[in-house]
Amino acid sequence: MAKKKEQVLVIVESPAKSKTIKKILGSSYEIEASYGHIRDFPSKVLGFDVQNDFMPTFEVIPEKKAVVKKLNDLAKKADKVLLASDPDREGEAIAWHVRQVINVPDDKVFRIEFNEITPKAVTYAVEHSRQIDMQRVRAQQTRQILDRLVGYKISPVLWEKMRNYHLSAGRVQSVALRMICEREDEINAFTPVEYWTIDAELLKGKSKFIAELSKYKNEKIDIKNEAEAQKIVEYLNDKNRTFNVSKVSTRNTQRKPSAPFITSTLQREASTKLGYGVSKTMQIAQKLYEGIDIGKEGSVGLITYMRTDSVRISDDAQSAAKDYILSQYGEEYYPKTANNYEKKSKNVQDAHEAIRPSYVEKTPDSIKEYLTNEQYRLYKLIWSKFVASQMENATVKNTTVDIEAGDCLFKAGVSKITFDGYLKVYNDDDEKEESSKIPDLKEGDELKLKEIMPKQHFTSPPPRYTEASLVKALEEHGIGRPSTYAPIISKIQQRNYVEKIDKALAPTILGTTVCRQLVDHFKDIMNYKFTAKMETKLDDIAEDKLVWNEVLREFYAPFIDTVTNAKKNMQRVQIESDTICPNCGNKMVVRTSRYGTQFLGCSNYPECKTMMPLNKDGTKVEPAKETEEKCEKCGSNMIQKSGPYGPYLECTNDGCKNRKRIIKSTGVKCPKCAEGEIVFKKSKYGKVFFACNKYPECDFVSWYEPINEKCPECGNILVKKITKKSKKLECINKTCSFSKEMEEE
Repeated sequence: MAKKKEQVLVIVESPAKSKTIKKILGSSYEIEASYGHIRDFPSKVLGFDVQNDFMPTFEVIPEKKAVVKKLNDLAKKADKVLLASDPDREGEAIAWHVRQVINVPDDKVFRIEFNEITPKAVTYAVEHSRQIDMQRVRAQQTRQILDRLVGYKISPVLWEKMRNYHLSAGRVQSVALRMICEREDEINAFTPVEYWTIDAELLKGKSKFIAELSKYKNEKIDIKNEAEAQKIVEYLNDKNRTFNVSKVSTRNTQRKPSAPFITSTLQREASTKLGYGVSKTMQIAQKLYEGIDIGKEGSVGLITYMRTDSVRISDDAQSAAKDYILSQYGEEYYPKTANNYEKKSKNVQDAHEAIRPSYVEKTPDSIKEYLTNEQYRLYKLIWSKFVASQMENATVKNTTVDIEAGDCLFKAGVSKITFDGYLKVYNDDDEKEESSKIPDLKEGDELKLKEIMPKQHFTSPPPRYTEASLVKALEEHGIGRPSTYAPIISKIQQRNYVEKIDKALAPTILGTTVCRQLVDHFKDIMNYKFTAKMETKLDDIAEDKLVWNEVLREFYAPFIDTVTNAKKNMQRVQIESDTICPNCGNKMVVRTSRYGTQFLGCSNYPECKTMMPLNKDGTKVEPAKETEEKCEKCGSNMIQKSGPYGPYLECTNDGCKNRKRIIKSTGVKCPKCAEGEIVFKKSKYGKVFFACNKYPECDFVSWYEPINEKCPECGNILVKKITKKSKKLECINKTCSFSKEMEEE
């Protein structure tokens, strides 16, 4: 008689993984999800006993009771239970919580983890199951207790002193807020400094090129004002002045590929190259990791685990990359020894790998038809970065030309890629090599001056943080971990402490005020080094180098003293506006509703309960204005109003109340239908684009803003193409090569 096959229950975090794992393990394995955490601290209390060594108390999250019942029922029927939550501390804690609620013997329950959802990785994990790592669980719980302490003890102080019952503080989020506020202070305090540069447009035969003034009278150029610049210009414009090539030097350099992605670098490059926010990047990556249905193969996990700070690559992955590079690009594109990358800091959790494709042979284009456009673009970014990281260096020939003109020394230079190496697959700088702009020059060549071009500049303030640059700053300071970057940035925006202005993060009045109070009265909590040191301690707990409750005891006593002092010394603060209450004459102050939206309330509350709405950016909503426009539904007059998302038109007929957005026009005639106007529009992801107002009759669309200027070569309209590196006007006709620099506004 055949032996009955063992029935195994595998409990994962997300149901999205179930199909992929089921396909790998087969019919004797049942896959069920916990849907993330199933237990948490009780609400409205600390949830741990300070007097009893900070021992925590957990309860099943009310919405998860049905999930827990189902997991229990399935676990009792199974011969074995495998806890397969994510391979990080949070995943370890979820596995432990699941173990606490399923009523089965210990010898039936095991922990497994895998870095990628592939047959080899999942099968290996099942064959090498282990017990739950309680040190990792304790590290996660210590973080949870610290965050709870900070939130539960500091937030009520803010409520009382700022008269706003919807403020809150976070141990790590508040430090991120401080970074943004301090950067804003730097920008506001910045004083621009004038300086000038001088270029010369030179000719050799019919070839012209630009050289930059490098030295004057053997001193490095430091031109502070127009008078100094004009003096040099006059000197150079002397009819007897000659321009001669004094030196031509060439140098070959190697450009090395950078490491494959970790969480922070993926978030940064997805932002700069694809325009994706941090949260959006992680959501797309999560789906790629959990599995995508790719036709006959079914659901396949396409990338490794995306929350990692390790640049390590497994031997198998390195070998697969080598085979692919040799077969597709040839021997010259693979280095003599495989590329390995060093850990950036001692806190790296090197059990993980870098983010890479699970199957290097599954090229982005080979599976493009099964991916959404966003999934394809992010997968291509990850795939290309990984393959490039294993390829040979690029070789670049750098040519520098020195040109003497009396007491002036000009320099011109050009770089030419002589072997593309890893650049064949991925360019870290996202730059295309420009054709040489320097003619063939030799020492002693005499050049003709066409024009001297002085230009005034002013030093710029530091830029506001973007989501990507904030992640980089957090990482450099050692604050947060791969799994926390996205929640940090989301929370400070959800709390209305920070708003996005042209993709950059700026503090609101509320955020600035809260930050000032926290910095003044909670110096340790808001201290970068203190926060980073706590992250190191959490790592040490996970590695069994520190005892979790001893770390909490060391933190608790001075923290409670700080809270007590803040209660005594923090002055009551109201965020005053310039608006006067129309009913009682007192100033209106900024308040926050229970839903997180800001409004103006009378400072004489509760005696006066006057309220006024605010726009999403914190500015006062303007009163309704009469317009000449008629409602297309009933013919009544329309009035202009402002809402949280900007101005709109509303019908004055109470029985109609038709509303419509106010569409901003560019004033440019549509080049396609010649009837409509091109107007500003927003995609569902908030990205501005330009389209004909006759849509759907006319489907003209452009990502670049058109202007009322015709192309001198083909007569089509021109558009503004603005990147980080240049500002150009280009012809909208893709077959036309016309392009010119934009004049500075």
